[in-house]
Amino acid sequence: MSLPIPKLRLCLSYSMSKFYPFLPNPSSFSSFHLHYHSQPPSPDHDNVHDVVSQFRSMFHMRPVPPILAFGQILGSLTRMKHYSTTISLFKQMELNGIKSHLVILSIVINCFCHLGQMPFSFSILAMILKRGYHPNVITLSTLMKGLCLNGEVKKALIFHDKVVAQGFLLNEFSYGTLINGLCKIGETEAAIKLLRIIEGGLCKSNVVMYATIIDSLFKDNLAKEAYHLLIKMMSNNIMPDVYIYNIMIDALCKEGKIKEAKNALGVMVKACVKPDIVTFNTLMDGYFLVSQVQSAKHIFNAMTQIGVTANVISYNIMINGLCKSKTVDEAMNLFQEMHKRNMVPNTVTYTTLIDALCKSGRIADVWDLIDEMHDRNQQLDVITYNCLIHALCQNYHIDKAFELFKTMMEKGIQPSMYTWNILIDGMCRGGRLEKAQETFQDLLIKGYPLNVHSYTIMINGLCKKGLLDEALTLWSKMEDNGCLPNAVTFEIMITALFGKDESDKAEAFLHEMIFRGLLTR
Repeated sequence: MSLPIPKLRLCLSYSMSKFYPFLPNPSSFSSFHLHYHSQPPSPDHDNVHDVVSQFRSMFHMRPVPPILAFGQILGSLTRMKHYSTTISLFKQMELNGIKSHLVILSIVINCFCHLGQMPFSFSILAMILKRGYHPNVITLSTLMKGLCLNGEVKKALIFHDKVVAQGFLLNEFSYGTLINGLCKIGETEAAIKLLRIIEGGLCKSNVVMYATIIDSLFKDNLAKEAYHLLIKMMSNNIMPDVYIYNIMIDALCKEGKIKEAKNALGVMVKACVKPDIVTFNTLMDGYFLVSQVQSAKHIFNAMTQIGVTANVISYNIMINGLCKSKTVDEAMNLFQEMHKRNMVPNTVTYTTLIDALCKSGRIADVWDLIDEMHDRNQQLDVITYNCLIHALCQNYHIDKAFELFKTMMEKGIQPSMYTWNILIDGMCRGGRLEKAQETFQDLLIKGYPLNVHSYTIMINGLCKKGLLDEALTLWSKMEDNGCLPNAVTFEIMITALFGKDESDKAEAFLHEMIFRGLLTR
């Protein structure tokens, strides 16, 4: 992807036609007036209500307060993310004959951008130009960020080229926004090219630009390129910050290179860059990934000694790691510790514990946690329901599983494919093969993304009942639908065929399994 950047022009022109096709047509501008005039502010708490009342009372003051006072209130509402309220008050201000200056108009552009209303954002740019104001770097950067936030990165690049061609000088924030937008859509190479152009003289590159690209390279599994870019950054006298160290530590942990990740922490400390909660959470997760439970505990206990306070994510990582290590009681102790620290567990915390308790057969404790979730207004999600439904099916409580499934649906929580797989497997295990087949066929007809696990469950259910012909028919349908059997599917089929003394067919499947690389000789 090429990024042609026109040379700066010395003469400035603020004609609206220069920004075509970004500026809307007159009818679009009129729709802005109509649409937002008809929408009243929607304050959602008393503080906002007071601010809105104060703002409106200012219309009737004599003399009218300076425009700066109006701008301060609108800026405050925007920082509180009350974008629609800000826009509505801006419109009321204009209707009362109080003309906005560039700062307020830029605030309104920002609000429209966050609401995904880019045509209205450019309507405000048209207003800026019509009133003779010169858009500044904040205004233009906000528009580019809005385009990127709304998935229009290529339009942001075109807009960049147009404003630069008109002689506007953009800054590090502007280019950081474009680089971030490119990385978000997977155009990491284009982001690197843009960085090179920036370093050619457009503005000064900074650690944020490099961090964004380095993170993207690691996510693209291009670790070598990421390290090369890191070296280049340091050669430009830009030192890594905590964010870049966290990116590297995370990448190393995910590769299982926990020793190297710990060394990176050492380098970080020697460079006088203080680790933050993300650093320690990442390391704990890494240690659990390689089953070094004691080391994870050490990190958890040690971070408080250097003034870093564990958060809910820290506890979730520890509780999840301990549950996977089959030390559920320790996980429950940490859960109780959260309560003592007045820390509110979230849905992830509860779901992790519920899953572990279900798997260890402690169903009574599970329902206590469910009650606590309700008391704390923590909502069960599809993963929580899957844990519960799976536990019921494993214990052959199929009717209760379907009751819970019905409750989940009534609450508007859509089942995942994993939910359906649990239920089909439960029906097969619980002697309801015909119902399982009916459900499976219904999902197939409705176009659900049945996966290899779905087919394997159904084939296993048929084989267990000795219905090999039906299992073979389903096998053919599976492959016709582009879903390839895995090693487990082959093993189920081969075992069933040998059990029925159909050795020739079993050996044919065995050879096919070897041919596909699912079994080595």
